[in-house]
Amino acid sequence: MKPFSIGGIQMHVSANHRNIPLMKHKIDVMCSVYPWVQMVVLSELCAYGPLTYYAQEYPNNDEKEFQAIAKKYGIWLIPGSMFYKKDGKIFNTAVVINPQGEVVGRYDKMFPFYPYEVGVTGGDSFLMWDVPEVGKFGISICYDMWFPETSRTMAVQGVEVIIHPTLTGTIDRDVELALAQSTAATNQCYMFDINGLGEGGTGRSIVCGPDGRVLYQASTGPELIPIEIDLERVKRSREEGLLRLGQPLKSFRDRRVHFDIYDKDKKFPAMEKLGSLTKPIRMKQIEQALKSEHPNDYSIDTSKDNSL
Repeated sequence: MKPFSIGGIQMHVSANHRNIPLMKHKIDVMCSVYPWVQMVVLSELCAYGPLTYYAQEYPNNDEKEFQAIAKKYGIWLIPGSMFYKKDGKIFNTAVVINPQGEVVGRYDKMFPFYPYEVGVTGGDSFLMWDVPEVGKFGISICYDMWFPETSRTMAVQGVEVIIHPTLTGTIDRDVELALAQSTAATNQCYMFDINGLGEGGTGRSIVCGPDGRVLYQASTGPELIPIEIDLERVKRSREEGLLRLGQPLKSFRDRRVHFDIYDKDKKFPAMEKLGSLTKPIRMKQIEQALKSEHPNDYSIDTSKDNSL
């Protein structure tokens, strides 16, 4: 058995003020009540909420505070993410801090939630790191999970635990719970999906194991989520099969097919027909726009309410 303990913190997040004092308090409580926890994870944009107004450059004093508290308790710390200014652009960035208080790396969210996460640039590099004598970890943020290529890229490079801070306050949380479970199953790894509350999400954080089963699902209130995992389960699942059945990583390794959908210059007419990446608007607005552009080809039945 290769045990390792991860504590998720599901807490209220405000977009009106700095949440770091509350984050530090929650970490204090976690490490006091559960002193055996070795890694602590918080939700996406937990420090300031979802406004790019608070974007700042790295390194900064906030990051130094997190480094100090990681060193104080001797824990690995992923304090969610913050908006980060770099080269005139804004990124949604998570930092990984080791028990010595050192920054192991920073990860820029690859897939901002377009068209809603306005003004944020997507990253282009993965962050994977080794926890000595434990295993290999990787990180993704929120909407990244909707693109299975992100988690598969980490899994084929040996990542056994995916840390996944998220901010989901929308009605698709049920879908995300299913995605978290399927990500764990198809990559035969642990998945720690930690959501916030208030302006930081609707909670319902979830932890899944390498057999795809749910180890714990939080409710919709503040919670500390300390979970001890066994990384030997990842090794066994990948070698012997998920529930001693399917072996998806081996099958992916041994595939005969070449997926040309990933060829950089390949074009697909069906994708081009989808239109631009913009926010949906009311049907009536669409009709009025079409009528103004093509007054002789388009008519509106004004006897009906065409709004959605």
